[in-house]
Amino acid sequence: MPRSNRREIWIEKYRPKSLAEIIGQEAITSRLESYVEKRDLPHLLFSGPAGVGKTTSAVSIAREIYGEVWRENFLELNASDERGIDVVRNRIKNFARSAFGSHDYKIIFLDEADSLTKDAQNALRRTMEQFSHNTRFILSCNYSNRIIDPIQSRCAVFRFPPLSGEAITNGIINIATLEGIKITEEGSEAIVYVAQGDMRKAINALQAASIISMEIEEESVYKITATARPEEIKKMVGKALDGEFIESRKMLEKMINEGGISGGDIIDQLYRSVWDFGVNDRNAILIIDRIGEADYRIAEGANERIQLEALLASIAISSEK
Repeated sequence: MPRSNRREIWIEKYRPKSLAEIIGQEAITSRLESYVEKRDLPHLLFSGPAGVGKTTSAVSIAREIYGEVWRENFLELNASDERGIDVVRNRIKNFARSAFGSHDYKIIFLDEADSLTKDAQNALRRTMEQFSHNTRFILSCNYSNRIIDPIQSRCAVFRFPPLSGEAITNGIINIATLEGIKITEEGSEAIVYVAQGDMRKAINALQAASIISMEIEEESVYKITATARPEEIKKMVGKALDGEFIESRKMLEKMINEGGISGGDIIDQLYRSVWDFGVNDRNAILIIDRIGEADYRIAEGANERIQLEALLASIAISSEK
């Protein structure tokens, strides 16, 4: 079936409309479906990394409970945009007060709830108590430890893991088939590597690569996503382990200057590839320790190139001992 509109954003075009359509989170969606069937919904807290189905699950619940009028009964707010106590006092309370009608309750979905200040979370806790008779809250966050305990204790907590490689592969192959494009096995593996369990990132990579060619290959995926090949990372570290720091540094410069890869992405790829370097436990521990230190310094604003070169130098020096 050919593509109808290439300019559509595929992550929205192929967003699941029901809990049954969400792939890779069957253990969670089966439990959520039981709540929906009984129309007995508690407050919910979804935690996990980006692109694993948290927002889609919340919207799917609303669609299945309210049907065509789900938008009138569902308020979605992003706490990273509105972090303060005013959003709780004004928008959330106003919606909760109006939560009467043909349904027993309305749903307030608060995305990125871990961005709320502590004062705002305390106000939210009181609002959850005050309007529990006619409002249900669904909170979504990346880090549940940033949500205060009184809120967590009022919610059924669901922890969404990163999607498996199999789930992402099945998802992108299905989309590729619907869009009338071909994807090679190597191209599919490259998207899985780039996505790191994030379906949104996988679909975006697929769509971006499809603009270049109707056949998605490994090379186009790494190029369009500005990602180094795993073998390039392995070779760069291998040079450092062999004491060839200058060669290793040249490869790093090529990745940054020609590949346009950010220091943070290189750090991430280094960490993911540590056990592929064929080093003993001592050197693996050393590399992970230096990766952690470089990652922290870059996050704090240190120069990316200096930190990455220092990391490679440390590996090269340790290999000579």
